[in-house]
Amino acid sequence: MIRSNAETIPFNKASFVGNEQTYIAQAIANRHISGDGPFTRRVQAFLESDLGVGRVLLTTSCTHALEMSALLLDIEPGDEVILPSFTFVSTVNAFALRGAVPVFVDIRPDTLNIDENLLRAAITPRTKAIVVVHYAGVACEMDAICAIAGAANIPVIEDNAHGLFGSYRGRPLGSFGVLATQSFHETKNFTCGEGGALLLNDPQYIERAEILREKGTNRARFFRGQVDKYTWVDVGSSYVPSELLAAFLAAQFEGKSEVQAARAAIWNRYNEALAGWATQQNIQLPSVPAHCEQAYHMFYILLPSLSERTRFIEHLKERNINAVFHYVPLHSAPEAVRLNARGDCPVTQDVSERLVRLPFYRELTSIEQQRVIDAVKAFSTRLAA
Repeated sequence: MIRSNAETIPFNKASFVGNEQTYIAQAIANRHISGDGPFTRRVQAFLESDLGVGRVLLTTSCTHALEMSALLLDIEPGDEVILPSFTFVSTVNAFALRGAVPVFVDIRPDTLNIDENLLRAAITPRTKAIVVVHYAGVACEMDAICAIAGAANIPVIEDNAHGLFGSYRGRPLGSFGVLATQSFHETKNFTCGEGGALLLNDPQYIERAEILREKGTNRARFFRGQVDKYTWVDVGSSYVPSELLAAFLAAQFEGKSEVQAARAAIWNRYNEALAGWATQQNIQLPSVPAHCEQAYHMFYILLPSLSERTRFIEHLKERNINAVFHYVPLHSAPEAVRLNARGDCPVTQDVSERLVRLPFYRELTSIEQQRVIDAVKAFSTRLAA
């Protein structure tokens, strides 16, 4: 067994653009650190302008933005929500908390996004929403999805945790659904450690979203001078992030072009360097349709089998390189059984057993990446375990 003495290359490392500490210090000096201050407004305005979204509200997490979405759509016990099984648990939890029954739809074997060809068969009179996830920052087939949803009068929600600044046929991800959610977790392209945002593309939801976000009060209307006092008017919770987090995030977005260009270079280098090896070893690399501009969120490979994946991860670990698998399918999870969730997802089951994510972060140096590439190419699926 080989054990490298080289410094460990992590799977992820938080990236800093430059002004994070300066802006946090400014927020402290402003004596406004509780949220919805100047940095929160700056970030929200930036996203509204860049994405062409009518209203953006920063939240404490993407999970909370999804929970707000379920509240805004008045999800009730017994309602059905269609979504992929190949996603993070927050995608389904937000709706399960309201008593919804998850209806899982399988993914495409190329992009690993929800298979739009299976949507119609999953719709019933109880379907209350369709939630799509732009896996790895590559767009779902939004034309077909929106047409199917529109014909059935079912709202679409985009879980865009991976897809910020990606696009579909030239249109930004996060601008298709009536609602969309973003994540600024440490593993995302742009981060404040923990944080998120709710994107509101349908103006009918804006005022109530402000109320839900402010613990069920009309506090936002009070600060705009529309009422002389604020009070409890709806259900809600505390979804407003600290101004310190918004300050950090404001600095991150100042480096948008630099960050995305660096991540694109890393992704493209992986793709070009590993293409020949992948073909020889019967290994699948990410698929990005020509009409999609990806967000460069991750680089993954699909090994031929679970046993090969296990051997591959150990192969990299021996060389002090951390690579990880991704989602465990939701449709076969214990909680899905308890909730009587529906959906047969054989592609999801297969993919989840074979996928590996390679180290991917903006500050991954060319020397470090070459170490990863060399280690990957030293692995052969034709060798005995």
